[in-house]
Amino acid sequence: MPLFHIVIIALIQGITEFLPISSSGHLILFPNLTGFEDKGYALDVAVHVGSLAAVVIYFWSDMKMVVIGAPRLLMGRADTEGARLALLLLVTSIPVIALGFLLKVTGLYEDMRSVAVIGWAMLVFGILLYWADQFGETRKDQSHFGLVDAMVVGVWQAIALIPGTSRSGITITGARFLGYSRHDAAKLSMLMSVPTIIASGVLVAGEAFYNADAQMLREGAIAAAVSFIAALLALGIMMRLLRTVSFTPYVIYRVALGVFLLFIAYT
Repeated sequence: MPLFHIVIIALIQGITEFLPISSSGHLILFPNLTGFEDKGYALDVAVHVGSLAAVVIYFWSDMKMVVIGAPRLLMGRADTEGARLALLLLVTSIPVIALGFLLKVTGLYEDMRSVAVIGWAMLVFGILLYWADQFGETRKDQSHFGLVDAMVVGVWQAIALIPGTSRSGITITGARFLGYSRHDAAKLSMLMSVPTIIASGVLVAGEAFYNADAQMLREGAIAAAVSFIAALLALGIMMRLLRTVSFTPYVIYRVALGVFLLFIAYT
C-alpha cells in the first residue's frame, strides 16, 4: 500500500476519532469517493491503537486512577475513586460491545456502510447534537457521573454503530441532555472511548494479525504513529476550544457534509 495512502488514512482517523464528526464515516467514505482500495483490518487496528494511545496520554491522570483501581474492581470492590471510575467506564461500554458483536456476526454492519446511511446519520445526529448543546441544561460535572448516567450514556454510545453517527458526537449529545457541561460531556465521552476502542480492536485483531506479514506490520506502525500525533493534537485543540466555543462549528460541518452525501447518494 502506498505510503501516501497510509498517512492519509491515519490522519483521517486521528483527526476525526475524537471530534464529533464520525471517524468511521470518513474512513468508509474515503475509498468510496476516491477509488482507493479499502484499508483492511490490520490498518484499521493500527490507526485505532494510535488514537487510543492519544486519549490515554491526554487524560493520564484519570486513566492512572482507572489502572490503579482496576485490580480492586476485579476483586469485587469499587471503594476507591479509580475503581468506581473503572466500573462506570465498563458499564458504558456494555451496550455498544453487545450490539457491535451482534452486528459483526450477522453481517448487518456491512449493510449499513453506504453513502446514504452516512449522509442521513451526519445530518440527523448533527442536528440532534446542536439541539442538546444549545438547549441542554448545564447542572452537572464529572463528579456527578454515576451508575444511572453511565447506563444511559452507554445506550447512546451504541447508536454510534450506525456509520456517520460519531461515537464522540452521540455520547456528547447524551451527556448534554443529562445536564453535563460541554467540557465535562466531552471529557466523559473521551474516557468512554478507551474500553470501546479496546473492545473493537480485540474483535478484529485476531483476523488482522493472522493475515499480517512484515510489510503490513511496518505499515501499521507508521499508521499508528501518525494517528497518535493527529489525534493528540485534535483532542487538545477541541478540549481547549470548548471552554469558549460551542459545538456549532462541528454541526455546520456535519450538516453540510450530510447534505452533500445525500445529493450524491440519490442522484
